Amino acid sequence: QVHLVESGGGLVQAGGSLRLSCEASGRTFSRYTMGWFRQAPGKEREFVAGITWTSGNTKYVDSVKGRFTISRDNAKNTLYLQMNSLKPEDTAVYYCATDHNYYSAYVPLFSAEYDYWGQGTQVTVSS
Repeated sequence: QVHLVESGGGLVQAGGSLRLSCEASGRTFSRYTMGWFRQAPGKEREFVAGITWTSGNTKYVDSVKGRFTISRDNAKNTLYLQMNSLKPEDTAVYYCATDHNYYSAYVPLFSAEYDYWGQGTQVTVSS
C-alpha cells in the first residue's frame, strides 16, 4: 500500500512563501517521477510541477515558473514544493502524486498518468 502525506499548507499573505512536503511510503520512492497538482474551488485539478526520479528533469506550469521550485530527497522519501511570491490565484488544495512508471526520464502532465495521490493540503493566499 502506497501512502503519500502532504504537509506545509496554510494561510499566507500575497507575496509570502510556503514550503510543501510530501512524505512517501510503501513504494521505492526513488524510482518514480513525482508531481504536484492543485485544485481550486470550481476548477479542474491542474498540474503544477513534476520531477523525475534522478531530479534530472523538472517541469512547471507557466503560471508558477520562476516562483515555485520542486525538489526531492530520495534518502528521506520526501518531495518538496517551495512556493515564493505567492498570489491569491495560487489558492487551492495541493496534492502530490506518483507516476505509475518507474525509471522514467519523462514528467507526465496529466493526472491520469499518476496512480497514487495524497489527501491534499490547503494553501490560501490572501490579498
